[in-house]
Amino acid sequence: MSQIIIDHNPSQEKLQELGVSSWSIWDCAPSKFPLDFGMTEKAYVLEGEFTVTPQGGETVTIKAGDYVEFPKGLKTQWEVIKQLKKHYKHF
Repeated sequence: MSQIIIDHNPSQEKLQELGVSSWSIWDCAPSKFPLDFGMTEKAYVLEGEFTVTPQGGETVTIKAGDYVEFPKGLKTQWEVIKQLKKHYKHF
């Protein structure tokens, strides 16, 4: 089973190499919802905090400043705790 990859303190070099600043931005108010990934998603959290619980897996907490990768095919349950704003790109 593919896992969520989280880098809690990515370097500016890594973010520039990935071109994160040119990625789309997604905003989400505090809420709970299921989210299934039809494609791999890479994201960098600008603001907020949320938890992601993969089907059959452990809940992870993701916060502002974290870089995260969600693998294709992952089925998850999200809880946005604080207003979320993130850069993201699908692959």
